[in-house]
Amino acid sequence: MTDAVATSSIEYCIPANWPAPLGHYSPAAAFGDLIYISSQLPDVPQGGSVGFEAQVKSAMQKVFSALASAGGEPKHIIKVTAYVVGVHHWASFNDTYANMMGEHRPARAVVPVPELHHGCLVEIEAVAIRPGRR
Repeated sequence: MTDAVATSSIEYCIPANWPAPLGHYSPAAAFGDLIYISSQLPDVPQGGSVGFEAQVKSAMQKVFSALASAGGEPKHIIKVTAYVVGVHHWASFNDTYANMMGEHRPARAVVPVPELHHGCLVEIEAVAIRPGRR
């Protein structure tokens, strides 16, 4: 397969209500049967402080929005990676995540990190299947 054929099959997806990304990336990229969702930081007001649970909810909603822009739903997620500042947030992350995912249990990694961009406490990325592709 040539590069021209491979890259022409990739769909770059940006939710309609989102501003253009500031970095060199797409919120979601779909190829074949898969959707890759770029890691999402929560929306945190500049100079403001938002609690950890609210940050998890915000980042998860952004993952869901990016997924929807590629035609997917939360039930299509097959793998999640969460970067969490401080291992002491693990239980709170797990509770909030479980409430948002319900009975759906994709594969998951929670990675404790010392810090994240903009002082955020969580960053979440995912991989999902594309509905109707099989």
